[in-house]
Amino acid sequence: MLFVLILCSVVILSAIFTHKFLDALGIPTLLFFMCLGMLFGSDGIFKIDFTNYTFTKEAASIALGFIIFYGGFCTKWQTAKPVIIKAGVLSTLGVFLTAVITAVFCRYLLGFNLPESFLIGSVISSTDAAAVFSILKAKKLNLKDNTAPLLEVESGSNDPMSYVLVVLAITLIKGASVNFVFLLFIKQMVFGILAGILLAKTAAFIYEKTSLINEETSSLFIIALVLFAYSLPVFIDGNQFLALYFLGIILGNVKMYNKIPIMNFFDGITKLAQLGIFFTLGLLATPSNIPSILISGILIFLFLTLIARPIVIFALLALFKSGIKQCILVSVAGLRGVASIVFAIIAANSGINLHYDLFHLVFLICVLSVALQGALLPIVSKKLNMIDELSDIKEIFNDYEEECAVKIMRITVPPKHDWVGKSIRDIVFPQKALAIFIMRGKKRVIPQNHTIIRAGDKITLSAPAIEYPEYQ
Repeated sequence: MLFVLILCSVVILSAIFTHKFLDALGIPTLLFFMCLGMLFGSDGIFKIDFTNYTFTKEAASIALGFIIFYGGFCTKWQTAKPVIIKAGVLSTLGVFLTAVITAVFCRYLLGFNLPESFLIGSVISSTDAAAVFSILKAKKLNLKDNTAPLLEVESGSNDPMSYVLVVLAITLIKGASVNFVFLLFIKQMVFGILAGILLAKTAAFIYEKTSLINEETSSLFIIALVLFAYSLPVFIDGNQFLALYFLGIILGNVKMYNKIPIMNFFDGITKLAQLGIFFTLGLLATPSNIPSILISGILIFLFLTLIARPIVIFALLALFKSGIKQCILVSVAGLRGVASIVFAIIAANSGINLHYDLFHLVFLICVLSVALQGALLPIVSKKLNMIDELSDIKEIFNDYEEECAVKIMRITVPPKHDWVGKSIRDIVFPQKALAIFIMRGKKRVIPQNHTIIRAGDKITLSAPAIEYPEYQ
């Protein structure tokens, strides 16, 4: 146990100390930790014999759930709304077409049987939001034509569809009927969405209409919601990852006290989850097994990257009259990552018999994708002149805080003050201040335009700081 704790400390400290160095070299951080895991693994220097696929599946699935939730939680509806239909088509129909086209390649050019070909296509059909935005944020690249929000919503929401296809492929390999598979597909989608919306609306009601949640318990409350949204859909054949994404995107766009600190907390949680997953997957991998699938893995990666995804992207974005530069950039940004490897482990532990090493096949494809496509993404963005130099990539996320000078004021309203009985909209606060929240006894009230001020209210105001001219 002590060795495990020391190993965890080494991994976390490595993340802290190597972050800026890796960014400067253009090496994706997640790829580094995957390689670090292999260094500690059975074929590495430290020879740790770790082959517990069952534990990895459970731990990685839960960690992936937090990552998918956070992807929705950070999505700013204001920036996502203009591209929501386009991104929705890419994350559903686009994922399905990618899986089918890749399956055709695996069946007729590589010789895999049809169900196993569809399983391969399904596992690698989604893109990795963490990998894409770790590169864009590190290079501070915002993209023109709403491309960054498009990639954010597409890559953040396409994992659930990929997971549904993986479940269907596993069910087909087990010999289920077409009618059963179709019914399972409907249940996965409908129950997953309903579970996410129901939990999100319940949580929003608790935040907005009650005082049950305070600053100290808000993060714990959301952690409990995430775990509940991960577990509940399983009992009704719903898609837990779809539930988590809807929970995140709805909850991330409701008025919530202390939202920025909560997002900062979950940002740390998801970073830790990403590093832990990539390190564990690297630890689980056995590089000596890769030569047996090397040619197949490289061919699938090249076909997926150069043919399958570009065909799907150009075909679907043509429906929205997107420019050719955006189509090229979205094609290049289709990095495969942690979700694909986790889905491969889920398939390998589902009790089906496969004629190939699915885990190492997908592992190789994802390593190639993160390494090569990750390095090309900033270069292609510049070559296509798709970088918006006047905006910040962080602006598209809910946790973005504009840098400006402000000061905080707190005012207690006396019993006979002119504000008593008036609504927020009818009050002109000093120095053009905005009401942040109101303490009414022990109850915290989030100010709305219609909120009526009462005697004894303690109002916290945010006002622009006074900037004095510099004298020379």
